[in-house]
Amino acid sequence: MSTPYLWIKALHIVFVASWFAGLFYLPRLFVNLAMVPGDSHAERERLLLMARKLYRFSGILMVIALVLGAVMWLGYGVGRGPGSGWMHAKLTLVVATIGYHHYCRRLMRDFEQMANRRSDRWYRVFNEVSVLLFAAVVILVVVKPF
Repeated sequence: MSTPYLWIKALHIVFVASWFAGLFYLPRLFVNLAMVPGDSHAERERLLLMARKLYRFSGILMVIALVLGAVMWLGYGVGRGPGSGWMHAKLTLVVATIGYHHYCRRLMRDFEQMANRRSDRWYRVFNEVSVLLFAAVVILVVVKPF
């Protein structure tokens, strides 16, 4: 493979991992927000500020990761041709991850409007979804099972 491709691939991996790091931590902030007592306005606002900034930053990381992935897929033919079923599965998981990212925004709005109806336990489970998505994507890319 050519040197530009390897740079694009390396940067894609860095930005995907960074995007997921944001998705690992954002729901953890939701756990903390769900546990904030109603009279603790300063703590709630501090956590909301952190969540907003993390959501925006991880959104930028997401866009860069998607652009670099598209360059590899469309520009270098990665995941096309015979034996590329793994890429279709990966793209499905990428769409699911984008949906998860945007759902986090909806959950954050619920906290902003003081309309959260979920427990901290629910957010602890929700937090694990991003780990499962990340693991599945990595396995598909490395193992290429089909």
